[in-house]
Amino acid sequence: MSEGKELQLAADERIDDLLTNSGLRIIQSREVFSFSLDAVLLSRFATIPKKGRIADLCTGNGVIPLLLSERTDAHIDAIEIQPRLADMARRSVAMNGREHRIAVIEADLRQYYKEAGNGLYDAITVNPPYMPVTAGDKNENEHYAIARHEIHCTIEDIARACCRILRTGGKLSLVHRPSRLLDILESLRRWRLEPKRIQFIHPHAGAEANMVLIEASRDGKPDIKLLPPIMVYDDEGVQIV
Repeated sequence: MSEGKELQLAADERIDDLLTNSGLRIIQSREVFSFSLDAVLLSRFATIPKKGRIADLCTGNGVIPLLLSERTDAHIDAIEIQPRLADMARRSVAMNGREHRIAVIEADLRQYYKEAGNGLYDAITVNPPYMPVTAGDKNENEHYAIARHEIHCTIEDIARACCRILRTGGKLSLVHRPSRLLDILESLRRWRLEPKRIQFIHPHAGAEANMVLIEASRDGKPDIKLLPPIMVYDDEGVQIV
């Protein structure tokens, strides 16, 4: 926490260790959607510059910007539409003393380009809601529903937004469900985001992939690489990533 500032936690909030070399911590709550392995894997997968400017869309409580700050000196804008989560992210950033490197911005990514401008970012990461509004039962908790379902943004919305705010040659990295892969690739190419790298995540050897990591380049040339798959657990059930 920055000197002179006292950390304020709500009654339902807790502080979790992110298990990084620098001892990063994050504020979480059972009342809102907590980060999971997909965010950690995305932060490792993303191609990011050492300097410049990065955006993390659908940032939630800010876990991805915090993890990315371990890998780069670039400025990171964390974009979140939900006031509760944006507030948690700001406090987590302050708790770790990284206000000078990470700015939490409460905004709708569908409209954000109007204030940010075009071609602002060298790289973008996004861990979006996975399920269409018509699929499955939306959780009664508003925060969980928004995190899981495309209530405030669809795949198309994300591709459109990234096309506008990503510079030519900039990289977009996202994590999603394999079942949505064709929808994702179609939307990316429609908005001049050429898929470059794809990596599937499997619970263990022999199991179907349950996550996919995708990197695209703004106005890139067609040339896609399928990376070796990642297994989360070994044959003994021990987590290895």
